[in-house]
Amino acid sequence: MSEHDHSYKLLFSHATMVKDLLRGFVHEAWVEELDLASLEKVSGSFISDDLRSREADLIWRVRWSDQWLYIYLLIEFQSTVDPFMAVRMLTYLGLLYQDLIKHRQLTAANQLPPVLPLVLYNGQPRWHSARNIRDLISAVPSGLDKYRPQLEYLLLDEGALSEQELAPLQNLVAALFRLERSQTVTDIQAVLTHLMDWLQTPQQDSLRRDFITWLQRVILPKRLPQVQFPPIQELQEMRNMLAETVQQWYVEAETQGHQQGLQQGLQQGKLEGERLILKLQLQAKFGLLSLAVEEQIQALDAETLLPCAQRLLTATTIEEVFTELP
Repeated sequence: MSEHDHSYKLLFSHATMVKDLLRGFVHEAWVEELDLASLEKVSGSFISDDLRSREADLIWRVRWSDQWLYIYLLIEFQSTVDPFMAVRMLTYLGLLYQDLIKHRQLTAANQLPPVLPLVLYNGQPRWHSARNIRDLISAVPSGLDKYRPQLEYLLLDEGALSEQELAPLQNLVAALFRLERSQTVTDIQAVLTHLMDWLQTPQQDSLRRDFITWLQRVILPKRLPQVQFPPIQELQEMRNMLAETVQQWYVEAETQGHQQGLQQGLQQGKLEGERLILKLQLQAKFGLLSLAVEEQIQALDAETLLPCAQRLLTATTIEEVFTELP
């Protein structure tokens, strides 16, 4: 299992992440009927060897009314879309049900519990495969159709979610997806600010550490391959180091400004650093920023940024900072 896969499995081994996954991305009425405080990861002793070999998969259960509902979370990190994913899900569901029968994990009426088969996919191509196994089976003679199996899985395709959909959500899974698609230091900084606010209690220490591990081992090496970060223990420390990195880029670009093309890099690095400073100052004065405000900051150029920073000194609202922009 890759570092990326392993980190995702660690993150979704926390009940808080599964809660936010259900509340933020499963838009169905029955989710409101779940007792999310009862969420528990299914012990490995109740999973067959065939299922245990699926290292990136997790199985949770949660109370629904007076019975358990199971969530089979299949995490896929493949670069191509699997056209027969529905067949795989049918197989995994059958193995899960076999284990539940074997260990007598049935309902009071001696029936099998309901299962939500969920595929979490973060590959580059958008998902386009059939989500119901019925759609993979060719047309059948009259009368045989009733024997054709039916199983539909719920697909969560990260890449299909826009920044406009994710940014307003006060949701850890949305933050995870935003970090996945981040392109600049500023993007990462914006999400880190939210994570620092949402993961500050002692009960969240373990989840916070897993986020830091994933950021340092997966996200930062991909976004900043030229930067060697020391071991980081806290999100605040990571945010400070990123701010120092932006400043270092500016200094290095300035000292090497005689090289061809570095002048443009100098200006861009300086501008991004100034935007970041303005953003941090706004957050310190007014609290968490909306997506609209973050977009306004990102749109500022060298001519409009300084007046905004000057108005911030006396402004009593965020709107006053941007009041004279065209």
